[in-house]
Formats: sequence, structure tokens, C-alpha cells
Amino acid sequence: MFSVTVRDHLMIAHSFHGEVFGPAQRLHGATYLVDATFQRPALDGDNLVIDMGLAAKEVREIVGDLSYRNLDDVPEFAGANTTTEFLAKVVADRLAARIHDGALGPGALGLTGIGVRLHESHIAWADYQRAL
Repeated sequence: MFSVTVRDHLMIAHSFHGEVFGPAQRLHGATYLVDATFQRPALDGDNLVIDMGLAAKEVREIVGDLSYRNLDDVPEFAGANTTTEFLAKVVADRLAARIHDGALGPGALGLTGIGVRLHESHIAWADYQRAL
């Protein structure tokens, strides 16, 4: 399996619901490193997994839409705990939609999977992987 990873970052504010979250129930901020990994079993005709420039552009647009926002105010996330794990899935699902819509070019149609890792700190991160 071949893979290519591009990186960006995401800065948000949010709060959580539930005693399990302790002080994180209060409004707080988070800055994540975002790694998006694209996978395919064989390289395309140009010996690529994906066009890295297009991949980086699409990841930047997705995280840009979420950055510098209080996620508690985003109607789409109403009532949800926007945990690191949850946000990794949001980014991956949005990337998958863009791949299916052709935004990452025709070569992206040969991708078989994507993974998103959000690094919350240098000692903790969460991943979400999905098939395409």
C-alpha cells in the first residue's frame, strides 16, 4: 500500500458536556496539527498516490473553514462533543466528499482510503481512517 501525507493546522475553541470531561466542560482552546494520509494499492500512471499540491489545498480549505471558530456555535455540531476523535472524522469525511466530487483531480479516484490524525500535543493524538 502506498501513501502520501500532507500537514496543516487547526485552531478552535469549544467546550464539552458531561462530567467525564472535568474542567474541559468550560470553554477552552485547542491547536491541532492535522495530518491527512491518502492511500492506494498501486501508483497511478504518473507514479503518484495523489497530487500533493491539490491535497494540501483541499486540506487547507477544510481546516480553514473550522479554524478560529468556537465550535459550540456551529449549528452542524449542536449538542456534539467536538473531541479530537470527532474532529478527525469530520475532516476525513469532508475530504472524502471532495475526492468523490473530483476536487482532488481524476487521479484521486484510484484512492482506496484516507486517514486523518489530529495531534493535540506532542504526547497525545487521535486518528480516524476510512475507506473510499
